[in-house]
Amino acid sequence: MIGLVPLRPQPQAWLWRSVLSPFAERYCEYLVDAGYAAGTVNRYVRCAAHFAYWLTTHRIAVASVDDRLVFRFVNDHLRRCTCPDPIPRCRTDVSAALRHLLVVLGACNVPRFLQAEPDSVQQEVCGFTDHLKDVCGLAECTRYQRGRIIRDFLRQRFGRKHIDMEQLTIRDIRRFVTRYPDGCNAGAAHVAGVTLRSYLRFRTMQYNDQVEDLIAAVPNVAGWRLAALPETLSDAAIEQFLKSFDLATASSLRDYAMARCLADLGLRAAEVVQIQLDDLNWREGTLQIRRTKSRRGYVIPLPEPTGRAIADYIRLARRKTATSRALFVRHYAPADVPLGTGRVHQAVHAAYVRCGWTKQSGTHLLRHSVARRLLRSGSSLKEVADVMRHQSIDTTAIYTKIDLRSLEAVALPWPGSES
Repeated sequence: MIGLVPLRPQPQAWLWRSVLSPFAERYCEYLVDAGYAAGTVNRYVRCAAHFAYWLTTHRIAVASVDDRLVFRFVNDHLRRCTCPDPIPRCRTDVSAALRHLLVVLGACNVPRFLQAEPDSVQQEVCGFTDHLKDVCGLAECTRYQRGRIIRDFLRQRFGRKHIDMEQLTIRDIRRFVTRYPDGCNAGAAHVAGVTLRSYLRFRTMQYNDQVEDLIAAVPNVAGWRLAALPETLSDAAIEQFLKSFDLATASSLRDYAMARCLADLGLRAAEVVQIQLDDLNWREGTLQIRRTKSRRGYVIPLPEPTGRAIADYIRLARRKTATSRALFVRHYAPADVPLGTGRVHQAVHAAYVRCGWTKQSGTHLLRHSVARRLLRSGSSLKEVADVMRHQSIDTTAIYTKIDLRSLEAVALPWPGSES
């Protein structure tokens, strides 16, 4: 059978006699190159053989294999499967195996949160998220969030029916914003309103829909920009945070290097995971940030502690990859897949817990702390804006409220108090 994966005669025959037989060798090579253990490869191939047997019995062509078909197999067939043993029936294993199969077939083009939706919703949301990427230049996490909101809106209003903008009413718009999600707070309602307004503008640009009245009807949620004070950590707290990493394992070395990028350079989590090996200039001691929130590239100095942490991670812990040039990579299969921002947030949150901090959360706390440290050292607002890579200095203005030393110099006496 497949030289890389020895199989029992039955699943072997299922694969070779199915429409997936031309892709069997490539599928095995893909799993091996991704770094999966031999037992995992064998289990995933048997899952693919089960799927191949189902395709054969239902006379389904390989051209019809897509996300929707896989979803149908996992959620409908596995529950009442009577296929002859021995075959894997674990939903988790089968789902993972078939997601990789879709990659090999080139049919994985729909995000997972859309796989259970009708074709009309899938096409609509994918078109909208493509617009957010190509026209608006929004980050992947923002596109994901807005795509889910529009999916929920279309599901609530149209269900599995055809999407018709002429059926939308002002009442539909207001009901969705004020009730999304159930028991929504002001922040969630604001994001829903912004997303819905953006989607209606997309419909105007893409299909020339006359939805001006609907755009005007989207409720404005009250919010006061720069009203809150940004949370920061003291220098002692930052030192405690960095010392909480034990540096005894490959994962801790990687997490520590990422934490130094956040705490020393003020990088965003998305900027950390996008760093490539080629972005590091060791001779000049600089780091190139290619893609930022403002869609501009920057070259920034690389402090010695940060560079040493990155170098230790590369020498001692970074797993060798076949194709990926990302600095921070997974330590488990698939190894060539770069880390997502979620892993950065997990590493930071785990460090907060080790420090005994229960109220702190998020990586932006470290970014705010860098700005506070710069202001206290005497840096001007323009210099802070340059380090933070803010496109407008107005964005940096919020940090003036935490510069107590400068505020004391310009504060006026309280009326009625002693001079």
